[in-house]
Amino acid sequence: MAVANLSAEDEEILSRRQRSLWRDSLARLMRNRLALISGAVVVLLVFVAIFADKMAPYDYATQDLDANNAVPSYLMWLMPKHAERYAKIDNSFLLGADYLGRDLLSRTLYGTRVSLSIAVVASLVSLTVGTIYGTISGYVGGKVDNLMMRLVDFLYGFPFLIVVILLQTYFKALARVGAEGGFAKVLLDWNAKMGGMLLLFIAIGLVNWIGMARLARGQVLSYKEKEFVEAARAVGASHTRIIFRHLIPNVMGPLIVAETLAIPGYIFTEAFLSFSGLGVDPPTPSWGIMISEGVQNLRTYPLQILVPAAALSITTLAFNFLGDGLRDAFDPRMAE
Repeated sequence: MAVANLSAEDEEILSRRQRSLWRDSLARLMRNRLALISGAVVVLLVFVAIFADKMAPYDYATQDLDANNAVPSYLMWLMPKHAERYAKIDNSFLLGADYLGRDLLSRTLYGTRVSLSIAVVASLVSLTVGTIYGTISGYVGGKVDNLMMRLVDFLYGFPFLIVVILLQTYFKALARVGAEGGFAKVLLDWNAKMGGMLLLFIAIGLVNWIGMARLARGQVLSYKEKEFVEAARAVGASHTRIIFRHLIPNVMGPLIVAETLAIPGYIFTEAFLSFSGLGVDPPTPSWGIMISEGVQNLRTYPLQILVPAAALSITTLAFNFLGDGLRDAFDPRMAE
């Protein structure tokens, strides 16, 4: 009878308490329009990356030297003043062509594969290695925790970008000289088949798990003395079961949010390395390579840098806004 006399406000509070943390987080995320739009953009980018070969009007390496630096007529307003005196107008290229006559739209679509591949692989490596390492460190504690965290502190002393550049420089030099055999030759062969992306996966993935490990350790330290962990110990659960069935599922929310916010950094790192000539191997399209090539013709053909730069900006902004939305959704303090 008492339940029937509850006010509308009390019923709302009661229903809210009955929902799980994940449902509450999803409800908050669905109210964030900017995060939803960004999520839709990310889904669209994934679709483009998967079906780039179907959507691109040309192959990314196809050249038409007679149409080099071509500009479509409807984009002439973006060109410098008096560009009609020297520009080749060719409407067969929707966004124009580069200095080798390659379609900018096709290369931009294929470049989505490189950027998203780097983002996905680097995130998975960082999340997997960092989560396992940090969870074990925080759960075991004592001298083991101290030793593992001192290793992390030692690795923090190395500048990340310089380490990646040195790794890429070494790999590129080894590829030019050629490996005689063994693991190095297999690695370089696979890297050549992947257009230079394998070495990027290794270089970026190996050094990005450090921050995730510290975050995972902090989360585990706050959870390992909770009642559900004590109950698992009381019924005789093994340490492996406690870690993988109880601790990791409960700490994954903040870790996934942090990794989502780190994705734009991975994409920019790949673009920077490709811009510097240390990224993927030409003619594999990358937004960084396209920007590097477009800089040479910036004053006369600005489209060659505007197209990949716009794609890079949209992608990083989408991941940033999506990460902000996920952070707000999974933060209990944001609950009404």
